[in-house]
Amino acid sequence: MRALTRQVLFAIGLPALLFGVWWVASDGSTDPFWPPLRTILETFPSVWTGERLRADLLPSVLRLTGGYLLAAVVGIALGTLIGSYRGVRAFCEPVLEFLRAVPPPVLVPVIMLFAGIGDTMKIVVIASGCVWPILLNTVEGVRAVDSVMLETARSYHLRGVGRLRHLVLRSASPQIVAGLRQALSVGIILMVISEMFAANNGIGFTVVQFQRSFAIPDMWTGILILGLLGFLLSLAFQFAERRVLGWYHGLRASTRRS
Repeated sequence: MRALTRQVLFAIGLPALLFGVWWVASDGSTDPFWPPLRTILETFPSVWTGERLRADLLPSVLRLTGGYLLAAVVGIALGTLIGSYRGVRAFCEPVLEFLRAVPPPVLVPVIMLFAGIGDTMKIVVIASGCVWPILLNTVEGVRAVDSVMLETARSYHLRGVGRLRHLVLRSASPQIVAGLRQALSVGIILMVISEMFAANNGIGFTVVQFQRSFAIPDMWTGILILGLLGFLLSLAFQFAERRVLGWYHGLRASTRRS
């Protein structure tokens, strides 16, 4: 119980402190582009009603989910293939280094030419940025599988899907999860950027519309929504990570105690 209380305090302590600093620093501000936090919070309920949440927040979350899952499937599959075979890795490495150096926002106009301006374009933009941390971490995780364990699996005739599932992916899962965590923040950024191009809904579209109409407090409420969305997704990811990597965290804890 004490450990849970400490975790909750750590989770809310810094955000509460930052909000307090923001409240004090902005209180009494007359700058139209830097309204007091009190004004932003008062505006929040009238802007983010149930209808707006359905019309803007829900589509953004669905696009983020689609692009993120697509990147996860492609990144883990290709990363496992590239990490398992030295020849494939040597063949793909120059192309991978070239492609990952291209910032995903630069690709938005190009993707629009091929995917149009609908949800498909936005999902592809999100996937194009999220795939790299997942892919590269998967490659390194598969490469780092213990050679003794590989030889042991071979001697016990553990091959094919069984070897991939029970040894390779399980051993590489801590790094794969690390890549998935990095990709989550990238996906949120690209979700907003993709919705600023030829969109008619979504959080990014709404924030830009507020900015263009000089509804500055409303614009700041959109930024708060993005922060809350990122925070909630991070909590959900941590919960899933504890379930998936329970064996790994237990092993690390026992190692520290010994």
